[in-house]
Amino acid sequence: MKHFLKIFLLAALFTAAGTADCYGGPSQADGNKKGFDPGSFIFDHIADSYCWHIFSMGDKHYSVPLPVILYSRENGLSIFMSSRFDHGYSSYNGYKIENNGPNEGKIVKVNDNGETLTGEPLPLDFSITKNVLALFFSVIVIFLIFITLGKSYKKSPLSVPKGLQSFFEPIIVFVIDDIAKPAIGEEKHRRFLPYLLTLFFFIWINNMLGLIPIFPMGANVTGNISVTMGLALTSLIAVNFSGNKKYWQHLYNPPGIPAFLKFPLPLMQVIEIVGVFTKPFVLMIRLFANITAGHIITMGFFCLIFIFGERGAVFGYSISVISVLFGIFITFLEFLVALIQAYVFTLLTSLFIGSAVSDEH
Repeated sequence: MKHFLKIFLLAALFTAAGTADCYGGPSQADGNKKGFDPGSFIFDHIADSYCWHIFSMGDKHYSVPLPVILYSRENGLSIFMSSRFDHGYSSYNGYKIENNGPNEGKIVKVNDNGETLTGEPLPLDFSITKNVLALFFSVIVIFLIFITLGKSYKKSPLSVPKGLQSFFEPIIVFVIDDIAKPAIGEEKHRRFLPYLLTLFFFIWINNMLGLIPIFPMGANVTGNISVTMGLALTSLIAVNFSGNKKYWQHLYNPPGIPAFLKFPLPLMQVIEIVGVFTKPFVLMIRLFANITAGHIITMGFFCLIFIFGERGAVFGYSISVISVLFGIFITFLEFLVALIQAYVFTLLTSLFIGSAVSDEH
């Protein structure tokens, strides 16, 4: 336990030290030394970027460059590594990463002098960003885990589970017996098990990988609104494409409701249709907000070290012990939240599917 705490403490300090803006920022680009900015420190950690920052030493930033893939009508298809932007200090091939304004952090078009072309549409961006690379990595991890499990079950389906199989089997049984069956039904749940199991393990594994501050882990994948939106859209499709006749009848002619609330003004129908889209919207926001909040709180404790450190080394060292301890506590709490959020997202999706496929009573 003592060695584990030492390793975890080093990992926590590495997380704090290894957070910096991958493309520079206004304060870096103009060469002015400013005081510590907690907002930039935190949001640089949770935001997506065109390279994977590892650590900084003075004014030097060490990062892994990622492929930039752009298309515009004027320049056609452009493919190059993000190192061409030199952390936001340079432009390349008519593009640069904007350091300020409404398009801050996005790639914009520039003229021959490196000045942003105002009024020009942004290029189509298909770049492999930090979160995209982290998604590729997590998908590979998930494939390796479940291909290994599948081979184990195929080789000896009746043997006692061991190793990786003994760890994941209770979790799979839990999703089946405590989520899918009660929410959807004994007879109909099998049809949706592949999706629900994929949903649960995708969210849980990405949540867990996001808490390990070692490349290629540590990205805020499930704290990215685009990722949670994609998950919510798949649930929306699963629910509505599986809905039976009763589901659609309840949507357009809710039973047990006074007629004057349905005709001639379709008040209840509007409420029901809005509800179809608010359900996945709530799923999207809940996962995004909970995962992002955990990262923000953790980094907030680390920010206290630098804020007090600017007032003197004694203040910085004094608060560092408290900040690191609270940071470790919140990180352990995030491990629990990682599992809970996967459970809640899968459970609510199961309930929505169950309501869409349930038979008339």
